[in-house]
Amino acid sequence: MDEALSREETFEIITPGHTYESVTKKISDLALTDKIDPKWLLACLFAAGVAGMMALGILLTLLFGVGLWGNNNTVAWAFGIINFVWWIGIGHAGTLISAILLLLHQNWRTSINRFAEAMTIFAVMQAGVYPLMHIGRHQYAYWMFPLPNSMGLWPQFRSPLMWDVFAISTYMTVSILFWFVGLVPDLATLRDRSTNRFAKVAYGIASLGWRGSALHWRRYMQLYLLLAGLSTPLVLSVHTIVSYDFAFGIVPGWHSTIFPPYFVAGAVFAGFAMTLILAIPLRALCNLRDLITMKHLENMAKVMLATGLIVFYGYLTEVFFGWYSANPYEKYMTFDNRMFGHYGWSYWSLILCNGIIPQTLWWKKARTNIPWLFFVALVVSVGMWLERFVIIVTSLSYQHLPDMWANYAPTIVDWMIYIGTMGFFTLLFLLFCRFLPVISIAEMRELILHQGHSAGLAEHELQPGHGR
Repeated sequence: MDEALSREETFEIITPGHTYESVTKKISDLALTDKIDPKWLLACLFAAGVAGMMALGILLTLLFGVGLWGNNNTVAWAFGIINFVWWIGIGHAGTLISAILLLLHQNWRTSINRFAEAMTIFAVMQAGVYPLMHIGRHQYAYWMFPLPNSMGLWPQFRSPLMWDVFAISTYMTVSILFWFVGLVPDLATLRDRSTNRFAKVAYGIASLGWRGSALHWRRYMQLYLLLAGLSTPLVLSVHTIVSYDFAFGIVPGWHSTIFPPYFVAGAVFAGFAMTLILAIPLRALCNLRDLITMKHLENMAKVMLATGLIVFYGYLTEVFFGWYSANPYEKYMTFDNRMFGHYGWSYWSLILCNGIIPQTLWWKKARTNIPWLFFVALVVSVGMWLERFVIIVTSLSYQHLPDMWANYAPTIVDWMIYIGTMGFFTLLFLLFCRFLPVISIAEMRELILHQGHSAGLAEHELQPGHGR
């Protein structure tokens, strides 16, 4: 943060009365405690059990092939691509909160950026499962990378599958680097405060010899800003590339120039919804209400409302295109099939979840009512999944010729893999909350420093080393 916050502005982000020591202790004790909370252990076991469904579903797919899925000749892209796009979208909020809001000097990001970055990495991990499964010939997955070989075979870069592979790998690499660089000062804090020898060695190795010198801080800030600058265009480019999977096809309902901004806004919409779903229980269960304040929740609700309006505008534009184009195939897909056909239930549920219910966030009472905010976030997550279902299934199920007409229904293996990815995501997030700081200690100290200058705290309390 380059500009000092006024006392009133800071108090909206952090509850007054915190010092370097209190913030450091509050956050670090969550990771350094030797006690295992039975509730946390039970949640981990449950999440691991659900993740086992994914492992079983993948094993069955490897043994017997993608014929176990509900895909057919007409709807060749089904649950695999639906869930891939859904998980990629969820990962966008972490990069937006961390990179773009950092560059824009939005200080309210400080309490939520760390676990949002972790959410990004875990979501992209789930998304990466699907292209590897969807290729069918899994033993040749390495062919998707441009590896030198004696046969002179190279990836087909005109294939949307290749675009997804490089988009995911690039996004994953930069997200992990950005997340880890931000963790380094906090890992050093955990190293210095830990009383467990094994934990001290582990945190010491991970902190890369950090000593908090002026040179260390200078290089850290340079690298952090550089990675933020790299991550910012990725928010736009990754989901734009994902939208090209559809927009480059001539399938009715896909061939549209509105898809790139429409997909990017939808990704941020879904990502902030998932951030709220994680933040609300986290602040309650870990007693972080004074660090993740109502100001953070309300700001996330405002971003969700803004991006939701863009997404809803995209829905209306699709309907207008279907009517104004005078294309009988577009009109049939939009009205006869999508709205009032076999999948009409999914379309109108989508409009309710993503278009109608989020409009309640115009009112401050709704934005500051935590149970309602959590409910809206859940509804939006369901709605964004339905959006991908509507785009893919309704467009593919009835195409130009009658021999390309077929209804789609997912199988038990489809549901096992999808529900299993949610269990695996939850398990990874629970482990992260237990062993790493869920809020950036270093950045919270910086807010305390600005608050202290405004409030006139004692000079010894403002030293960067105080409280380690």
